[in-house]
Amino acid sequence: MQPRKYTIVLINGDYVQLIDIETGEPMLIAAALLPQEIEEGGIVLYENLVYTYLG
Repeated sequence: MQPRKYTIVLINGDYVQLIDIETGEPMLIAAALLPQEIEEGGIVLYENLVYTYLG
């Protein structure tokens, strides 16, 4: 699977709303799967089944 970058749109309790930077497709994911230091407006990279916070 290709690496994907997502913008963090909204952190809402146990869930985080992301937008795929390339396609604009929205995605809802459990916050537990993301690094703790994430912030709204930040970018995460999904690669090899791991999310990495890029800032």
